[in-house]
Amino acid sequence: VQLQASGGGLVQAGGSLRLSCAASGGTFSSYVLGWLRQAPGKEREFVGAINWSGGSAYYADSIKGRFTISRDNAKNTVYLQMNNLKPEDTAVYYCAADVDTRYLGSNHYTPSAYDYWGQGTQVTVSS
Repeated sequence: VQLQASGGGLVQAGGSLRLSCAASGGTFSSYVLGWLRQAPGKEREFVGAINWSGGSAYYADSIKGRFTISRDNAKNTVYLQMNNLKPEDTAVYYCAADVDTRYLGSNHYTPSAYDYWGQGTQVTVSS
């Protein structure tokens, strides 16, 4: 499975961005996808995850109500819509796949649950 993230950039606080992650290889509709991020000097952290159908999603408390994860299985793409961005959202954002399951579990809150990773896209939020 190969993942290619895009859509990052520089935005002012309060603005919006939509990240995309295109997947190839494997059966896209059969696995869980996640978004995680890593800020300078910090560990990689969970942002959100979505099940195989798009019918269920998990979110980190820090972004709940501002970010929405979605997927289009026909386009082999997962999205992260980010609204009301804050300077503390500045990070490299990664999409990742857990190809071993269709269903969300508590393990998907941790980076170690994911088998495949995209290259990351930088999001910078200015104050």
